[in-house]
Amino acid sequence: MTTENDNAKNTLATPTHTPQLQAFRNVVESRRSVRRFTDTPISDEVMADCLHLAMLAPNSSNLQPWEFYVIDSEKKRKKAIKNCMGQNAAKTSARLIAVVARTDIWQDHSKQILNEYPDKPVPKKVKDYYTKVVALDFLRGPANVISAAKWSATQIVRQVKGPIKSPYYTFDDVKNWATNNTALGAQNLMLALRAHGFDSCAMGGFDEPAMKRLLGLTDDHHVVMMIGAGERADNGIYSAQFRFDDAQFVHYV
Repeated sequence: MTTENDNAKNTLATPTHTPQLQAFRNVVESRRSVRRFTDTPISDEVMADCLHLAMLAPNSSNLQPWEFYVIDSEKKRKKAIKNCMGQNAAKTSARLIAVVARTDIWQDHSKQILNEYPDKPVPKKVKDYYTKVVALDFLRGPANVISAAKWSATQIVRQVKGPIKSPYYTFDDVKNWATNNTALGAQNLMLALRAHGFDSCAMGGFDEPAMKRLLGLTDDHHVVMMIGAGERADNGIYSAQFRFDDAQFVHYV
């Protein structure tokens, strides 16, 4: 039997007509990968707001392993466009942004979190998490000697106690962690641009070593994607939008 309270709960759980939902739907459904942009500029204020919203993206343990390089220098921009294979999305963009993941900042950011933590004094469990748990998760040691010990310990714990989160054993594990988190920030950036009335194109076709040299990056920096941003041109979309059926990808188990 369905009660009035149950109906109220269901209504609150599925606010299908709220202004927030409709606004979000409009942003998501109108976002397209735009390949050509007009000459309309994106102001510094709008760009800064979009980047701020990008960095509100969810990320593991709030370690924020991302950086965003807005390439405004005309000299660097020309080289960056060349590094993007001269794609129209780069060539016609009002702003060109390199989205970069960092694999070397987890330790510094752990310390910064404790320094800037909003609650003072910092709770002991928070201190322990960032000084012990995070360190154990990421440390690999010379020649991955710590990783080997972590792997052995993890197998024993799984057998004795059951499921346990896998720590990061290799450099590739840490790189995957950093790039996955950074991609979430990139998505926020593209949606924020759309909400401001601009468009974007995420580009995977670029020469990463050349881009890293151009931006002065190290082996601990990884260019996840290049994003061209601007106002959509009339000929900026190359085809109608379509996706495969949801049922092909969504599984209720």
